[in-house]
Amino acid sequence: MPDRRECLMKKLVLVYLVLIAAFAVFLYAAFSKDDSDALGGVTGLHGERGETYVMVNFLTGIDYWKNALKGFEDAAEALGVSVEYRGSTQYDVHEEVKVLEQAIARKPAGIAISAINSDALRAAIDKAVDAGIPVVMFDSDAPSSKAYSFLGTDNYEAGVTAARQMAERVGATGKVGIITHPNQLNHQERTRGFEETLRKEFPGLVPASVADGKGDQLESERAAAAMMKRDPDLVGIFVTEANGGVGAGNAVLKQGKLGEVRIISFDTNKATLDMVKSGTIAATLAQGTWNMGYWSLMQLFHARQERIDPLPDWQSAGVSPLPAYVDTGITVVTRDNVDLYYAK
Repeated sequence: MPDRRECLMKKLVLVYLVLIAAFAVFLYAAFSKDDSDALGGVTGLHGERGETYVMVNFLTGIDYWKNALKGFEDAAEALGVSVEYRGSTQYDVHEEVKVLEQAIARKPAGIAISAINSDALRAAIDKAVDAGIPVVMFDSDAPSSKAYSFLGTDNYEAGVTAARQMAERVGATGKVGIITHPNQLNHQERTRGFEETLRKEFPGLVPASVADGKGDQLESERAAAAMMKRDPDLVGIFVTEANGGVGAGNAVLKQGKLGEVRIISFDTNKATLDMVKSGTIAATLAQGTWNMGYWSLMQLFHARQERIDPLPDWQSAGVSPLPAYVDTGITVVTRDNVDLYYAK
């Protein structure tokens, strides 16, 4: 039977343990309160499910947008907010303007927009901002609008990269064609970067013709076929978007010019990746589309929640609360690394 001293010691140990635990809880609560006070009561980024952000683009059904939308949705999940996906089903500027006007009328928490035509969408974008709806652009900018920020590829530098990739594969001389969207700003910049780099660095490589592929595989196939017929000695074709790259690849295969006409394309839909793997497309340029979607929503959330305050009255001062431009990056995809880009 334990003696009285042993029982007393056990009781004291128990009392000490209880006191230590209570003191630890007190310290945790005190420091947590201090941290919360130092942050103005904010302990993390979190919104509400009723807080809805909208992504608006064009050709909504194409594969290209899937990764951008996933980034948008991933950010929404992290923040605890809701998102909607809207846009024109066709390559139709009037339809995109109409969809954007409808989105504005619903007064969402913010809108991320990819502009089919920067001039045509400017009035609607400005209307949203004037109504107090934060707007950021992604993938295709509207630089003369009141949108807070643009997140996307440095399209001029992408054109520079495409020109160097072309020269690496076809040599220093020959005729090349370009298939693009001549009325869309991001494609204009890619084309300009490509052409200017050829003139500066590879003057023997001459842009023989530029065609409008209209973002359509069959239209681009016809354009590529016409280029090769007009210039039988054509050595390469640069295509500024994915559907056009596949169309150009089909034209090269049908005319039996695989290995004679090299294609540098854009983006990483499955059909493009398959053609890179088979060697029909020599290389394609992968954009940071997930980054575009994810950080678009993060920027909109910060603007909506007024978590950013560059000046006490930044609206009147004309100071954007967000970085004017975020380069979401680009990588070159070839046979050597193409397997990394297939959807898992």
